[in-house]
Amino acid sequence: MPSSCTALDPGICRAARLARDARFDGQFFVGVLSTGIYCRPICPAIAPKEVNVRYFDSALRAAQAGLRPCLRCRPDSAPDSCAWKGTNTTLERAIGLIDGGILVGEDKLSVTALAEKLGISSRYLGKLFTQGFGTSPKQYALYRQLMFAKQLLHQTQLSVTQVALAAGFNSIRRFNEAFKQELQLTPTALRRSGKASRDGEAQESRATGLCLYQYYRPPLDWSRQWAFYRLRAVAGMEWLDDEQRYGRSFRLGKLEGFFELLHEPEAHRFRVNIQLAEGSDLSGLRALVSHIRRLLDLDADMMQVQTSLTPLHELGVTPLPGLRLPGVGCAFEAGCRAVLGQQVSVVQASKLLNLLVLHYGESREVAGRRLTFFPSPQAVSHASLDELKMPGARKAALNQLAQFICDNPGATPDAWLEVKGIGPWTVAYAKMRGLGDPNVFLGTDLVVKNRLLALAPGIGKQDYPGFAGKLASAIAPWGSYLTFQLWNL
Repeated sequence: MPSSCTALDPGICRAARLARDARFDGQFFVGVLSTGIYCRPICPAIAPKEVNVRYFDSALRAAQAGLRPCLRCRPDSAPDSCAWKGTNTTLERAIGLIDGGILVGEDKLSVTALAEKLGISSRYLGKLFTQGFGTSPKQYALYRQLMFAKQLLHQTQLSVTQVALAAGFNSIRRFNEAFKQELQLTPTALRRSGKASRDGEAQESRATGLCLYQYYRPPLDWSRQWAFYRLRAVAGMEWLDDEQRYGRSFRLGKLEGFFELLHEPEAHRFRVNIQLAEGSDLSGLRALVSHIRRLLDLDADMMQVQTSLTPLHELGVTPLPGLRLPGVGCAFEAGCRAVLGQQVSVVQASKLLNLLVLHYGESREVAGRRLTFFPSPQAVSHASLDELKMPGARKAALNQLAQFICDNPGATPDAWLEVKGIGPWTVAYAKMRGLGDPNVFLGTDLVVKNRLLALAPGIGKQDYPGFAGKLASAIAPWGSYLTFQLWNL
């Protein structure tokens, strides 16, 4: 789906909304001029006449046109569109930081400081957002805050004050004013509408426990993703059951606890139960939801990915539909998994990982469940690692990687190459699973290499580097998905 509203094909949009095709959910929004609202293409309401419709590539553009969000289909629940993903790295990083709350809260940065963090001028940052969303970074951040607040008001019983805090507002007065000005209704009026309780989404929630629904665009192969997690699960930190539930502990800034999710494929969503430790700062809730969506790769446009997997067809392979990127807690965790997995089987790597977490991870009880958290870089940097039966050089690489991250907390995985024992494969793996980078083709991975050579018998080992390089260019910016396709053959 094109990224700008002027490039949207009205014919495709019309067909998608009339069919209520969930594959287009979040890719565009339907403005209904006769009622002054905007909807998701899957809205269950009676379809309006085409003469009364205008299409928008983002909810924000629809709001800027003076339309208010539909209370039936709830545009705030739509999966994010990532037409820009892989095409503008700077914009992608900026959106990730803003959605993580960098411009809100007590420790917020200014737009100028955000631009400096990105290595660009504030003027250029503004230009990127104007081109991508038709608005400024600050206005984009405000709208994202409000849409998250609206989602909490619909789906939870958190008080309006708690919702304001969770959305990053320091003042309830400012929250009410912004909500009314941007969404053309008040938080209390939205609550009084009773819409949430009638459709079964509202859940009994406390400040420390709540339930949210997270939507995605189909297809999604949860069975394979769940199996991938199960094979690599860490006791006490992750748990899975026969109903294909998945849960894990988390520690994000001042927020810690655990989440447990259940797939509801008929509704194209996950039910996510979140339990927070007592005293957790609700202002980190929005970053947590973004974190969970990244772990599950819920914002991927699988139609676009599937189309880009043409090179597999040319090799005689039909790509598996809905195969997504199963993420982990952070880049450091992914880096540790990569180092522990060098030159050993997945089963042996999982045993080593479990030992690392058992001996160096912190443990505490939250909501009656005993949790273990992945070890911090500080804990690993000076750990003896005597419990891990592996070469000393590999232990030293873990120690030195952890110390490097302690000394350079803002460094990206690309900078890890300065650490002895950390190579390009480890960095690439950390970017793919720890950051959700869509364009990591692990062409040097032994499994990937062997499967490609088997699929292309005419390619000799000496010709493989050139062949893999051309394949990476052809599949860009979706190399990570090709990696997982080959791993699943």
